[in-house]
Amino acid sequence: MAKNDRANFGSKIGVILASAGSAVGLGNIWRFPYETGNNGGAAFILIYLGCILLLGLPIMISEFLIGRHSRANTARAYQVLAPGTPWRWVGRMGVLAGFLILSYYSVVAGWTLEYVVEAVTNKFSGKSAPEFIESFQKFSGNPFRPIFWLILFLLGTHYIIVKGVEKGIEKYSKIMMPTLFVIIIILVACSVSLPGSEKGIEFLLKPDFSKVDSQVFLSAMGQAFFSLSLGMGCLCTYASYFGKDTNLTKTAFSVGLIDTFIAILAGFIIFPAAFSVGIQPDAGPSLIFITLPNVFQQAFSGAPILAYVFSVMFYVLLAVAALTSTISMHEVATAYLHEEFGFTRGKAARIVTGGCMFLGIFCSLSMGPTKDITLFGMGAFDLFDFVTAKIMLPLGGLLISVFTGWYLDKKIIWSEITNNGTLRVPIYKLIIFILKYIAPVAISVIFINELGFLK
Repeated sequence: MAKNDRANFGSKIGVILASAGSAVGLGNIWRFPYETGNNGGAAFILIYLGCILLLGLPIMISEFLIGRHSRANTARAYQVLAPGTPWRWVGRMGVLAGFLILSYYSVVAGWTLEYVVEAVTNKFSGKSAPEFIESFQKFSGNPFRPIFWLILFLLGTHYIIVKGVEKGIEKYSKIMMPTLFVIIIILVACSVSLPGSEKGIEFLLKPDFSKVDSQVFLSAMGQAFFSLSLGMGCLCTYASYFGKDTNLTKTAFSVGLIDTFIAILAGFIIFPAAFSVGIQPDAGPSLIFITLPNVFQQAFSGAPILAYVFSVMFYVLLAVAALTSTISMHEVATAYLHEEFGFTRGKAARIVTGGCMFLGIFCSLSMGPTKDITLFGMGAFDLFDFVTAKIMLPLGGLLISVFTGWYLDKKIIWSEITNNGTLRVPIYKLIIFILKYIAPVAISVIFINELGFLK
């Protein structure tokens, strides 16, 4: 593809919604409330917000400027900016990370479709807590049903990717992100109106700093990093489709605001509902698929129709959030194959979809029929999660901050952040300082902690 022929997003709102869609996913609606529940509630949220500002946004701006200046997929971007150097492996690692994450993330994304159907057909009604546990274990261990939903979810993602940047990614982001907002607002309104919900609201708004220790700071930094989808090439790839008039700093702040806003609103859905029935939402991976269906049935026990509507809307919300993220991860690998190997966009997308289905099937089976087959004590699903989330993403983010802060020509950084001097960016020097000193140290600490060396 010639440089001048490269696709672009068609509007500024499309840029923001697509980039926000990349960041917004299951991490916001499941992982954020879980981390908040385990780390002191409002105090954790305040620290998390600080981490977004001091760590997440500067790294995001780095990915944006690398992608837009190079006008290339995330692998080639580093070859353009640092030709003939080992920096090219940072981009290639981002492509691989995105591909591997998509493979196992699609397994969980497929589960959301199963639960949408369960909710729509009213199969949650009348179940006890042990029955929800049994139902989930039976489903996740089934050799066929999870794979069916995995394939269906990947085919839906594939359809949007094949449509292209403006007619696919941008068009559907403009539909899905507002839909996601509307559903969240309705669910928040229902949840906070439940009897006893004020305890959950207090937990979210009243900081208890007595529970704050170094582990809480590390968890907040890790969540900020995970939530913004940094280090996997998504934002860098999307930025390569930005127009030259896109304000990178403003876009990063908009994406960070939307991502954080949705995560906190998810807390306002889950905490008030859980507290209203006396359940602490710290159930880990089972929170979304075991605890919450039970919470919804108990919370609206006097109004079955509300329990039904709440459940349906919540799992539709999960599916939409998952889809906005799978699209961005698919695009990273698709753009790489399309541009580096000369495949048509359709062929590149088919290779990515087929490869993710193949690996995804192994990840899905590791929850059931092949759960006894392990490597380093982990099944395929857990191994993919560990290698990507605890090694590749933190390492990628660290290298991005070092590359921008220490290696990249400051004239390029200034040109991209200020749009060739046409924008006034008062925090320019602060961004550079963070990228050079604060971000590398902070991410190194997260990285070491994630590997279990800090206790």
